[in-house]
Amino acid sequence: MQVFYKNKSLQNNLGKIKTGASLGFIPTMGALHKGHLSLIKRAKLENDFIAVSIFVNPTQFDKKQDLLKYPRTLKKDLALLKSVDCDFVFVPSVQEIYNDNIVVSHFDFDGLEFEMEGKHRTGHFNGVGTIVKRLFEIVKPTKAYFGEKDFQQLQIIKKLVYKNKIPVQIIGCEIHRENDGLAMSSRNARLAKNQRKEATFIYKTLNKAKEKFTTNSISEVIKWVESEFEKNSVLELEYFEIANIKTLKSAKRKSGKSNYRAFIAAFAGDVRLIDNITLN
Repeated sequence: MQVFYKNKSLQNNLGKIKTGASLGFIPTMGALHKGHLSLIKRAKLENDFIAVSIFVNPTQFDKKQDLLKYPRTLKKDLALLKSVDCDFVFVPSVQEIYNDNIVVSHFDFDGLEFEMEGKHRTGHFNGVGTIVKRLFEIVKPTKAYFGEKDFQQLQIIKKLVYKNKIPVQIIGCEIHRENDGLAMSSRNARLAKNQRKEATFIYKTLNKAKEKFTTNSISEVIKWVESEFEKNSVLELEYFEIANIKTLKSAKRKSGKSNYRAFIAAFAGDVRLIDNITLN
């Protein structure tokens, strides 16, 4: 495994890859867990070489406190990547990425950026688009892998690639969960013991909402979820939405011609957790 901290040294070594060989890429913000490893496992099956980046991107945090508290476990991350035979690891500094000039690009994602997360995290997806586009320019991967836990982000990155004609195939991978159903996330490490135990309520509620979706109206399902969270003293619901998978716009009425997904964001103290589930 080779670790690089500079753009040029990474690019020089990637340039030595044989012509025609494929490069799978997994961008991360570190604090790696089994969910990340599942992406790497998938990428290893489909590519000749694997690259992983570790970079806590300041432009996608709408709250400075959240950026400061984000877990950083580089030594542990590198050992984990070495154990799964990762070929290249890119660990750039903020200066290396932004050249002492942290400027956020503004993107048009055809409205995807204004739904759900976009409503609650001002400028978040401009920050995501800025860093992902920059990393793609540096690494130049054949395929890039993203988990469906951040389903809205996945759709936005696909739109980014399409609209900017970036030659990379975006692969979405199923949500990797703990044994009790909680979606794996680097933020889970910040949960207190009682919060971690109660966090399973999120996935349990999503599953029950999926069951109710077959017989109840969208508004009835939403009201039921909101009432369930009102009874919970540990978790605070930020939003629950049922959206059209293609447009991500909130759905008002069910249509047999559309596919829907339920999205949820909730707080356990100051730790923000998100999850989603397909409904039909």
